[in-house]
Amino acid sequence: MSEPKRGFTLVELLVVIAIIGVLVALLLPAVQAAREAARRTQCSNNLKQVILATTNYTDVYKGAFPVGEYSCCWGTWLVGLLPYIEQKALSDNYKFYGAMGNTDATTRYAGSQNIQVTKTQIQAYTCPSDSITATAGGVTYHNYVANHGSTTLQRQAQFGTTLNGQPNKFKGAPFIYVGSTTANPQVVRLQDVMDGLSNTLAFSETVQGHGGDLRGYAWWNGGSHFETFLPPNSGQPDILEAIGYCIKTDTYNPPCDGPTTSNPENIAARSRHPAGVVAAMCDGSVRFVTNSVNLDTWRAASTAAGKEANGDF
Repeated sequence: MSEPKRGFTLVELLVVIAIIGVLVALLLPAVQAAREAARRTQCSNNLKQVILATTNYTDVYKGAFPVGEYSCCWGTWLVGLLPYIEQKALSDNYKFYGAMGNTDATTRYAGSQNIQVTKTQIQAYTCPSDSITATAGGVTYHNYVANHGSTTLQRQAQFGTTLNGQPNKFKGAPFIYVGSTTANPQVVRLQDVMDGLSNTLAFSETVQGHGGDLRGYAWWNGGSHFETFLPPNSGQPDILEAIGYCIKTDTYNPPCDGPTTSNPENIAARSRHPAGVVAAMCDGSVRFVTNSVNLDTWRAASTAAGKEANGDF
């Protein structure tokens, strides 16, 4: 007489399921961490390509950095570097770059003469750790921003204080905002970076805003810059050009606010990475800067002629 077949009891099945659940719970964070590590590596490689493009640009233009922004709407450094990231066709198709004050709306970054360029999502300007689906008016968002120094976009001479209570002063930066009334746009040259190329920030990361928030909207001037008044990924609000460009109700967006006389436009470096941002120095090196970096050290790294002892990130 054959023995009856024996199956799993309910308790045994529940134990097996519980063990599998625990193993999955242990494995999932490791998988996510590995994916983020790969994304951060790609993000660093992209920023490396951007800073090497800047080096090539300075070779062609006798040591000059590209202008950060031409007023609101006539091109940012993204356009200036296009030929040096293997996007010459896009560069050739961008019209009226630097033609500030042009009254023809079709010549702006989102105008009909340039939208075929600015609707393009450029991989070299995009960090895979962030969303790449955002657009506003058909114009794409990106993830890298140019260093405008330790105070505000408009290079305010003094803004805030250092950790020991001394005035926080603007001491030069590689990129500048050129207003529409500037007759002869100033440029920053390599020799102006007196603190040393290896000691001076060129680019860092930003996040792509959600729901119409314009951070990362880098074909436009307000989305193409960062300052080091705030530390990376600060819990304090970014100050955007106008309150309407800041979407506070979308919790995926970092904190933000509109400008006041005492707190004009200044935007922190930000990323979707845990614990910090990727940054590029003017000498072509790329490094990861933690959110806990000493604020005075971070600010010193953004100045081109501050003569500070930068210390180490």
